[in-house]
Amino acid sequence: MHTVFETERIRFVPVSEDLLSDYLAMINDYERVGKLIGMFTPQSEENERAWIRRKLEEKEAIFSMIEKASGQFIGNTEFMDVNDAVGELGIAITAAKQDKGYGSEAIPAMIRYGNDVLSLRRVFLKAYPYNTRAIHVYEKCGFREYERTEKDVFMEYTGPLGK
Repeated sequence: MHTVFETERIRFVPVSEDLLSDYLAMINDYERVGKLIGMFTPQSEENERAWIRRKLEEKEAIFSMIEKASGQFIGNTEFMDVNDAVGELGIAITAAKQDKGYGSEAIPAMIRYGNDVLSLRRVFLKAYPYNTRAIHVYEKCGFREYERTEKDVFMEYTGPLGK
């Protein structure tokens, strides 16, 4: 797997079928990951393999994060529905790598990628109101809430974007 970009502790690589078992373990961990990213039913190997292939075929801005020190899988991050210089950021971190600062390290790197490579002028995200840990990390990384519904908290990056 070739590195697309990196931070001090993370290599960002394209999604890969080589990581299929890691992806399934992460998203099918309902209590610690799945319910926080909207995976309310278990995913099969077949469905996950199709998801990987679709992401690669569509050349989506999605990356698997690999811990430099150990080579272990951390999680995935992506820009979804990029349109008119606007992108929705998503991130999922496997339970074993949560609470280690990887989200706080990955999010600014993705913002830079979105700005430098995708020419984004606006980055937003959605979180479930009960995902308070993630909301705290997003705020720490420069996101501010702009709307809240019963189902979602909508946040927008308020730092510098654009050329």
